[in-house]
Amino acid sequence: MQLTSKKKPFYSVLYVQVIVAIILGILLGHFFPDTGESLKPLGDAFIKIVKMVIAPVIFLTVVTGIAGMSNMKAVGTVAGKSMAYFLFFSTVALLLGLVVANIIRPGDGLNIPVESLDASKVEGYVQQAHESSIVGFLMNIIPETVISPLTNGNILQVLFVSVIFGIALAASGKLAGPSLAFFQNISEPVFKMVSILMKLAPIGAFGAMAFTIGKYGISSIGNLLLLVMTFYITALLFVLVILGAVARYNGFSILALIKYIKDELWLVLGTSSSEAALPSLMRKMENAGCEKSVVGLVIPTGYSFNLDGTNIYMTMAALFIAQATNIELTLTQQITLLLVAMVSSKGAAGVTGAGFITLAATLSVVPTVPVAGMALILGIDRFMSECRALTNLVGNACASIVIARWENALDTEKMNHALNGKNIS
Repeated sequence: MQLTSKKKPFYSVLYVQVIVAIILGILLGHFFPDTGESLKPLGDAFIKIVKMVIAPVIFLTVVTGIAGMSNMKAVGTVAGKSMAYFLFFSTVALLLGLVVANIIRPGDGLNIPVESLDASKVEGYVQQAHESSIVGFLMNIIPETVISPLTNGNILQVLFVSVIFGIALAASGKLAGPSLAFFQNISEPVFKMVSILMKLAPIGAFGAMAFTIGKYGISSIGNLLLLVMTFYITALLFVLVILGAVARYNGFSILALIKYIKDELWLVLGTSSSEAALPSLMRKMENAGCEKSVVGLVIPTGYSFNLDGTNIYMTMAALFIAQATNIELTLTQQITLLLVAMVSSKGAAGVTGAGFITLAATLSVVPTVPVAGMALILGIDRFMSECRALTNLVGNACASIVIARWENALDTEKMNHALNGKNIS
């Protein structure tokens, strides 16, 4: 472990490399769009490489964390408090998106006739939304076999098996000693492998950004620039004001936390995938003083249930479509939209492209706003997905520290050292 990143030459620091890669990707995609679009495999390959290690990282973190706990009731307590936290702040995010969209009204003035919208462009998302249900989602948490989650990469299935195995290991007493020692010993090389793979991040960010700009072009934002700006400002408001207040109340600074996880944030910005940063985020939260068991439960669960950025996007996008098509929603209709979004956001949790799919699911239930209106924002969704992922990441890092503190599972001295830049992994 390095005590400080300041001793490194600036060009060898990961986030600096990723920033340079993003800039080069933007330039290449803008001036040579065909070449930029052809580099999509670089971004896809990096995300696949990271997903390759997500399952073992979660499994080892959760199993060794739970097996090392003396009080098994704490597992249920952490899970319960996590879900309560996620539900509350998800609702706050949905409400914030609704309020800001009503104040700024980014869709006003577009005056787009509903009949002119091309519904065929979003049929695939609508189909996926119909296939997503709460019952189906809950059933999907249960894997086919004990080993299958480690091969299919379903985060919640991995978590499900890990928790049960960790509890079983803890209940086995002394007999579990050799097994626990084995998992603890293998954890270090697995995380070392993550560290090695992260060196490929600049290549992945370069390819992903070149593809995004090459295919969609910065000009594709065009008339929808106000929506993009409104969304980014609202997400920033949520992080700095709402999460900032939560952080201050719990004894840390949200700005210090953002600075601490800057490598992960730049990585997410470059790849538009929060999963790319999951393994290294878990290790960083442990290094920031959160107990392994809390990190193992909160972070993976949060990746499916604590999607603050996605929730802001859902209500804001729904109101934008209504405003753009000159549909005035009553207060009752907006509250209905909010309640439906609360449920649909859980039904599609963990699904790739969840933001757009959950929006489709919500609009399908609230017929006042045409689902075909999603075609209006399809072209800029890629630019908004980065902000969704960034907000989600900060929200989960904040949740990890807060819930660890609630459980007396936070080493505050270690946290202060880490957030002040003295203990960076």
